[in-house]
Amino acid sequence: MNVGGRDIKVFSGNANKDLAQKICKEIDVHFGNSEVSRFSDGEISVNINETVRGSDVFVIQSTCPPVNENLMELLILIDAFKRASAGRINAVIPYYGYARQDRKTKARDPITSKLVADILTKAGADRVVSMDLHAAQLQGYFDIPVDHLLGVPILAKYFENMNTSDTVVVSPDIGGVRRARNFASILDMPIAIIEKRRPKANVSEVMNVIGDIENKNVIIVDDIIDTAGSMTKAAKVLKDFGAKDVYACCTHPVLSGPAIERIGNSVIKKLIVTDTIPLPEEKQIDKIEVVSVAPLFGEAIKRIYANESVSTLFD
Repeated sequence: MNVGGRDIKVFSGNANKDLAQKICKEIDVHFGNSEVSRFSDGEISVNINETVRGSDVFVIQSTCPPVNENLMELLILIDAFKRASAGRINAVIPYYGYARQDRKTKARDPITSKLVADILTKAGADRVVSMDLHAAQLQGYFDIPVDHLLGVPILAKYFENMNTSDTVVVSPDIGGVRRARNFASILDMPIAIIEKRRPKANVSEVMNVIGDIENKNVIIVDDIIDTAGSMTKAAKVLKDFGAKDVYACCTHPVLSGPAIERIGNSVIKKLIVTDTIPLPEEKQIDKIEVVSVAPLFGEAIKRIYANESVSTLFD
């Protein structure tokens, strides 16, 4: 593919090569020839095995666990492309790690998501493409363009054949109401909200359910599931309040610690996630289904490359 004398090249670190290869198939571009390995002491070694001079380079790398390893791979790749005279360097980060550290919640807290944004910019990224940032204001932490893609339409498509009069979309907290409302508007369903407080990180206590869910199927919509404590507790409370089948979906399946065991033992009938974070074999259970974000990222990359609007994807 060549626009205005610029060709397009897509590379990836080790975080999510399967997604990168799917995106390459979507846009009919060969997967870039590079190697990201380790020296014997653990330092990251990067080799770019083809010329990128003047090219539009897209580096696809989720900063998922191991977060720091994958982030360093991304930074070193960006630096390598900058020093190889790439035309534009686009950091495609389907899952943006450290996004939850976006503000000071107590004295002397760092704002790590801003720090990571500064480091990416300093490394040489000209643009960032990400999906469902934990807080929309993270876009303002960058001094370069940010294209913020939405996972809600992809997740909603999975449920489009459900009975709309018998199903309620549920936000797991007050902060997720906008996401749940967007999800519900696509499927023309009502919404409900779980009111809760979080005494400390990864610990939540459900307080109340706002909305009518009795004798209804429910779909809980969230951006990230980490340890799955909040999600599985929410599912149980919805059942206690009279819900029938409980479904759940999220864009980013971090699924750390006891998450898989909790989901397996929960009342959740099916959990739908995307492939912004790869699921290793030990996390692939019958209750979890994966839908791909490759078509959306592929279309966004084509539009960025051609200097066309990305926002019209969601019109």
